[in-house]
Amino acid sequence: MAAALRKLDGRDDCRLTAVSRLYRTPPWGKTDQSFFFNACAALHTLLEPEALLDVCLGIERDMKRERIERWGPRTLDIDLLTFDDIEQGAPRLELPHPRMTERGFVLMPLADFAADLIVKGRTVADWLSRADIQGIEIADADREWWRSASNEKAAENPPLG
Repeated sequence: MAAALRKLDGRDDCRLTAVSRLYRTPPWGKTDQSFFFNACAALHTLLEPEALLDVCLGIERDMKRERIERWGPRTLDIDLLTFDDIEQGAPRLELPHPRMTERGFVLMPLADFAADLIVKGRTVADWLSRADIQGIEIADADREWWRSASNEKAAENPPLG
């Protein structure tokens, strides 16, 4: 995740403006797998939503993301949650993300820097107060965790718990 964020931030048409703490979260959907790491980032970009999606999918491919099984193990998953005030139901990219308000592992990191963001008529903080956050732990409280390549080695061998 750190490398993916650095790739986005290193582009001429993108700049990270905020990054959440890093979270260790129980698997969701398919629960017979290892814990995940989750984080959110705010991005200023000159790209349109679909072009940004293409960039993110390209980063996933470059980092050997394979889509084998829905909600299954994966090396990286980059989702666009919101994009300005755009609401669209296009088949390729739905904005805001259709299930983000149901997922504590999305809302908790997003609330680190955007608790007052309105999504589907409520603030992120309000959605978070209603979400299941059981088992979600802070893996790294330093919001600069993504800037250092040394953090990638630690993420390769997460603590068991």
